[in-house]
Amino acid sequence: MNNKLAEVLSFRLGKEEYGIDILKVQEIRGYEAVTRIANAPDYIKGVINLRGVIVPIVDMRIKFNLGTPTYDQFTVVIILNLGSRVVGMVVDSVSDVITLTPEQVKPAPAMGTALNTDYLVGLGTIDERMLILVDIDKLMSSEELSLVSEPAIA
Repeated sequence: MNNKLAEVLSFRLGKEEYGIDILKVQEIRGYEAVTRIANAPDYIKGVINLRGVIVPIVDMRIKFNLGTPTYDQFTVVIILNLGSRVVGMVVDSVSDVITLTPEQVKPAPAMGTALNTDYLVGLGTIDERMLILVDIDKLMSSEELSLVSEPAIA
């Protein structure tokens, strides 16, 4: 996000507003029932069949301990295209697509967010709003989530 404009999709988790690179977003869908997977961590809600592709669905609110998630008409799944993998991310709501100039992106201070600062690109400031900018590739391929590794063939 260095010297060029960055387009980010903003979304909410709890009281915080986050932003991810719009180029990683394949589509945005309403939350729908998922097929549970036995012995999966609780933050992996299950999988959906998206036009023939089996997509794991991660509830970021559970992953980051943001209280008991509720599923309503605002709950959305952001379908991410991360190179060779497609992953769905459940969030409270999606706001809009924002274009940030390099001047609007500040380095992330070390602070107590739910997110490990390794995954933070920085903070985007738009008037009074502050977006926590997330490197979604790093987050989804992290050991904690280990979703971008190749699926095990049973």
